[in-house]
Amino acid sequence: MTDKPSHLPERLALLADLNAAQYLTEGLLSGKEDVPAIALNKTTEPLPHDGESRAELAPVRDLIDDAMYKFREDRPTSADAWLAPRLHAALRLSRREAADRRIWNYLALGVAPDYVVWRHLPAKSEGEQPKIAVRRFRGPAYTQAFARLWWAAELFRDGPDYRPVVSMCASQDMLNTALRVDVMDHRPTAQATVRLMERGTVRTGREVNALVAAINASAATLMYEAVAPDAERDGRPLREWIEAAESAPAVPRRDLPVGPFEERTPERSVGVLVDHFAELFAEAPVRGRPDADERDGAET
Repeated sequence: MTDKPSHLPERLALLADLNAAQYLTEGLLSGKEDVPAIALNKTTEPLPHDGESRAELAPVRDLIDDAMYKFREDRPTSADAWLAPRLHAALRLSRREAADRRIWNYLALGVAPDYVVWRHLPAKSEGEQPKIAVRRFRGPAYTQAFARLWWAAELFRDGPDYRPVVSMCASQDMLNTALRVDVMDHRPTAQATVRLMERGTVRTGREVNALVAAINASAATLMYEAVAPDAERDGRPLREWIEAAESAPAVPRRDLPVGPFEERTPERSVGVLVDHFAELFAEAPVRGRPDADERDGAET
């Protein structure tokens, strides 16, 4: 199996798509080769905040090591809900910084290719050599191994509270589907979606996919920002949280970390959308659900 890089510098870095591509070999994608760490690090660029403590590599690598150890006896998917909020708190990025694919390329190839293989290598199947999709190393934010976790934490945290992130990431269908739709950038929408999961209104993967599809389709005719307004966002708490990285302790392993002290999502707005989304879901076609089968029979 792909091993931890033999050379880890002190600082995180940026790795351009073109430079990342040369290391995405068949051997790496099948988990049989290591990344040539020294050569890779010669092709990187420093982070814009390279002089700050949040650019240190060791705390991020230690966190990933702990995730792999903690879930060594479980399915690797179990690590997502634990790692997402802690990765977000360890990196302390702004959205602009997180939108730069180069940092995620570096995390996947220069810091923890062994994690990407451990987490995303498919199970063996007859006649086929299991291989990781390239997009897990270098890809869009909703599929790249580390970007997907960071953005899940960013979009689904409730101000400083990461508990909704844990609920969201506990469902692979939610994690794989919700990040693809822009409507989840509206905080009351994201929180209402999680609330329906926590209440048990939606349980299965098919139900999650049907709910997200219905929410996204309804957004074309109903402006959620109008019926469920969010609180005014002030950038100061985020800036202060990022600046506090210089003196912050290590990200806790047992307890959840605390995010930026932004104002929480208005409860009234969440409640309005919970009721609306529950109605949408009741009418949504869910394959295998008895009422959906009856409707399909009536239409044929």
